[in-house]
Amino acid sequence: MVPPLITLEEHFFSTAMLTGSTNSYSEQLKHLPGLSDKLADLGDLRLESMEAGKVSLQIISHAPGPMTSDQCRAANDQLAKAVKGNSERFAGFAVLAVSDPAACGPELTRCIRELGFVGALIDNHSIKDGSPIYYDSPEYLPFWQTAQDLDVPIYLHPTWPTDSMLDLLYTGPTIPLAASKSISSSGFGWHSDVATHVLRLFASGLFDKLPRLKIIVGHMGEMLPFMLERIYQLSPRWGQRSRPFKQVWDENIWITTSGDWSVNPMACILRNTKIEHILYSVDYPFARNEDGLAFMEELERSGLVTDEQLEKIAFGNAEKLLGVKHSKRFD
Repeated sequence: MVPPLITLEEHFFSTAMLTGSTNSYSEQLKHLPGLSDKLADLGDLRLESMEAGKVSLQIISHAPGPMTSDQCRAANDQLAKAVKGNSERFAGFAVLAVSDPAACGPELTRCIRELGFVGALIDNHSIKDGSPIYYDSPEYLPFWQTAQDLDVPIYLHPTWPTDSMLDLLYTGPTIPLAASKSISSSGFGWHSDVATHVLRLFASGLFDKLPRLKIIVGHMGEMLPFMLERIYQLSPRWGQRSRPFKQVWDENIWITTSGDWSVNPMACILRNTKIEHILYSVDYPFARNEDGLAFMEELERSGLVTDEQLEKIAFGNAEKLLGVKHSKRFD
């Protein structure tokens, strides 16, 4: 029997987001029935899906997309109210205005100390003059310092490519618009972009400055597990570091299963990633809790993990990392 499940890449749309444009989600809204209603819901629809997927506790986060500091504050307050109303089944990740790095640390502090959140899930890059901005620059260091000081993880979540990225990599006269949108986002581009960001953070020396920083990436590690040995081999060329990338991977990076329902990548991950740094997640409502449950049942049958290891992936690692506890078991 699959153990209790904790999930931590599970999204909602705040009222602040819904009053603006959701055009970026046109493909998802077209192909996933009921998605808009599920994203807007922080109550019965979410709980019904959790029951169907035997999810004991869901860490809720805002769906990706640019937001102002005021919008983020309103979204965090909205989420905090929902979590307070059902604290046995919900917990919260903060959303932060990553285009305003000076505002990120104070809002993260408020969310942890006043709202009781357990970390933050943020867009993988911000945008300036049509180009992506990553968080290895000095202006983001105070934010990362705040995350280490608060001892909470930051979940780097994929976000939409900029126009310059689309033009350079994902469009062309023979590529249908629907394919361009998908390949540039959840079909491939999102994941390679997060992987590159993690490597940039390492190359910048961030993990030397902040050796206790905790980063989470989703979707079976955003391609990184399958290139780890190559990265170990070549990263010494990137500059002198007090800890090699392998040590940073083992000590500072956690990965989740979100939305990737195959034991094939898991077989690779189990060979090169510490079991304590692998966590279950679904990516609701873009992925179904029922499909996640079927994956965990398949993993249990596969013989790739022991019962103890399965429990760590299912809930134990999340409890340790986030300081939460599951409270509901399913027969």
